[in-house]
Amino acid sequence: MAVALLVAEPAVAVVLAVLGGGAAGVAARLLVSALPRGTPVPPGPCEVATAALWAVITAQWAAGGLPGWWVPTACVLTWVAVPLVLVDIRHRRLPDALTLGALPLLAAALAVAAVAGGGGEVAVRAVLGAVGFFAVHAVIAWVRPGSLGGGDVKLALMVGAVLGVVGVEALLVALVGASLVTLALIAAVPRWRSGAPHGPGMLGAACALVIVGM
Repeated sequence: MAVALLVAEPAVAVVLAVLGGGAAGVAARLLVSALPRGTPVPPGPCEVATAALWAVITAQWAAGGLPGWWVPTACVLTWVAVPLVLVDIRHRRLPDALTLGALPLLAAALAVAAVAGGGGEVAVRAVLGAVGFFAVHAVIAWVRPGSLGGGDVKLALMVGAVLGVVGVEALLVALVGASLVTLALIAAVPRWRSGAPHGPGMLGAACALVIVGM
């Protein structure tokens, strides 16, 4: 009954998503601020970005652009992606507490996706995507030391798992898109000429593909 009401009234669903995303953004900011080694982010960006992304996800679902079983995974990814991007931009690192700590939560969301309608292939694609994407980034970091940080390689597990479900094409597009974003950051920010954070490109591409690529 509640789901039917939300489908019938997309505006209500979007408003609820904005409120939920804002609250989730507050929780993410507080979590990040509690991490060791100084990773705080200012209030505002985390809440606004998460609320906006959850609103877009909900609008896509209400319009039939996303299957309902995929919405939890999309929300989990974006919830983790926002603080990771902010931390990487401000502190030039991706904390293990987020890149690795989010894996069980993401696995739970993918399990829900498999049971709720995606089928067993969701699990298979997620595992293959995670292993493949991680391997590619590990090889790049080994062949070209300094091109990627350890956090970027670990982040590839999470990103690869989600994009693997979307499709092989999504993994390839994310590789290219992330590289283009990183090059743009290097060109735009003088202090990053010696190396820009790669997390924003990876996560930005992943979020976009997860929302529009299903």
